[in-house]
Amino acid sequence: MGEYNHTLDAKGRLIIPSKFRDSLGDKFVITKGFDGCLFVYEDEEWLSFTEKLRNLPLSNKDARSLARFFLSNADEGEIDKQGRVLIQAPLRAHAGLQKDVVLLGVGNRVEIWDKEKYENEATFGDMDEIA
Repeated sequence: MGEYNHTLDAKGRLIIPSKFRDSLGDKFVITKGFDGCLFVYEDEEWLSFTEKLRNLPLSNKDARSLARFFLSNADEGEIDKQGRVLIQAPLRAHAGLQKDVVLLGVGNRVEIWDKEKYENEATFGDMDEIA
């Protein structure tokens, strides 16, 4: 849970809040997320997620596309001594990460958003249709 504002440095490194570091552990997975953000999973949760992807029917084109979306640019994240993780260029490009970012605790994952995109695009729409 929680929302934190941080900045990417010139090399694409991002400080991970200590609350999230405690939950994610030393190594975790960063991948493309929906709506133009990144998803970050701790290892056990990532294994559970990839198992679900493996169980999708290989004969279904949409299932293959979904697996490709999440797995093709997934990267192992590792915290350095300053509490930062390097976000690889393809992942930064997918999320449009420039400098200011927002990290959100969302259930079983952390989401990383470009701050401006999050403020402008991460809307709830019509909640009546969801609930």
